[in-house]
Amino acid sequence: MSDSMKGGSGGPEDLPLRYRLITGVDDATFCERISGLLDQGYRLHGSPAVTFNGTEVIAAQALVWGQE
Repeated sequence: MSDSMKGGSGGPEDLPLRYRLITGVDDATFCERISGLLDQGYRLHGSPAVTFNGTEVIAAQALVWGQE
């Protein structure tokens, strides 16, 4: 678990967020962010969504923590 996900006091804030929605330009960096979260124990929740902002394709992917 990364330090950005931990509060450090041993309380509930030390637990990872149960749900995250990651958004960003649909590129290798976005894919690396999603892959990193999957490596940490998150799993995909639903299908990705994409839109075009006139310049770039923007993607969104929901993830949830833990086992099904």
